[in-house]
Amino acid sequence: MRDAIQWLRSLFFIMQMYLMMAVLAVFFTPLAMVNRDYAFSAIHTYCRWVRWTAGWMIGLRTEIRGAPPTDEVIIASKHQSFLDIIMITSAVPRPKFIMKKQLKWAPILGYYAQRIGCVAVDRGKRGTAIKQMMADVKTGAALPGQLIIFPQGTRVAAGEAKPYKIGTGVLYRETGQPCVPASTNVGVFWKRHGIMRHPGLAVVEFHPQIEPGLKLALFMKQLEDVIETGSNALMKEAGLEVKHDGISDHN
Repeated sequence: MRDAIQWLRSLFFIMQMYLMMAVLAVFFTPLAMVNRDYAFSAIHTYCRWVRWTAGWMIGLRTEIRGAPPTDEVIIASKHQSFLDIIMITSAVPRPKFIMKKQLKWAPILGYYAQRIGCVAVDRGKRGTAIKQMMADVKTGAALPGQLIIFPQGTRVAAGEAKPYKIGTGVLYRETGQPCVPASTNVGVFWKRHGIMRHPGLAVVEFHPQIEPGLKLALFMKQLEDVIETGSNALMKEAGLEVKHDGISDHN
């Protein structure tokens, strides 16, 4: 019975979440067409709404730990579900993402993604996209802000292992920008698929930045060590014990 009630609460939460996306789009889109700052205002308003309603509708509280970066950096984050995107975006002033090209055509999301300077990437053509981004940064065409990238390239379920892709290291090396690693445990409560949302405390933690200048291999090792160690600790705090072989147990 308890699970059934939580499932229904989760369903209503999801419904209102997407309804509010449409409501805010109607209000903010004309303003965002005139001034890009309103696009960021819309996104921040929406993300904070989702975090607030998650707390009282489904019992899922959210917490940001560490210092969210405010200058031009790369944020390399563990990605477990839509919630970590919501939380990171709510915490930094000028978020922008490297995203799948197909999302450009998504209603509402696609427009705002382009308005805030997200970079659309073809699957299988990431190298070309990274080269174009490098050119944009060097010519000043890229909008300033915090570039958010997921080093594993996709959502990874809590407790599962997936290799880190070299693209984050190439961006770090070629832009000469610091990289801020971010860990999370959101996948324990908000799965990649399905309706059920579980109560608890979802955390995104920003770690101290990795300064420019490291060799590529050393950077990638340090990045993975920091993100995985931090995420495993957060998942353990949430009741998911992650073993070294990638197999996990629920406490």
